[in-house]
Amino acid sequence: MNKQILVIDDEEAVRKSFQLALEDSGYIVETADCGNTGISKFKRTKYDLIFLDLKMPDKNGADVLREIREINKTIPIYIVTAFHEEFLDKLESARKDNLHFELMQKPLGMEEINLIVNSILKDSLGS
Repeated sequence: MNKQILVIDDEEAVRKSFQLALEDSGYIVETADCGNTGISKFKRTKYDLIFLDLKMPDKNGADVLREIREINKTIPIYIVTAFHEEFLDKLESARKDNLHFELMQKPLGMEEINLIVNSILKDSLGS
């Protein structure tokens, strides 16, 4: 079974860059253009990895992180953002509550995207 990745970001260009970077790798990449849509998709599908933006119009990524962690405490979540400083208090609070995540600075290039995904999912691709 192919591994599934969810990209939650309000910027279409960012979502497309993840799809382009991973389209030939055997991963299934689904996207959501806002936090609420991302949470809805997460509740319906078993994903193996999530990339999450912080600054979105409906629900910020720190709140989305909390909701996902209420359901699944172990799925790898990479927060990819250019705006982490304005969310620093929320991210610190999440860390203090043991809500594990990794923080990455935008923009991520195709090589970086593939490196992250392959390092997390390579051993289980196709299983």
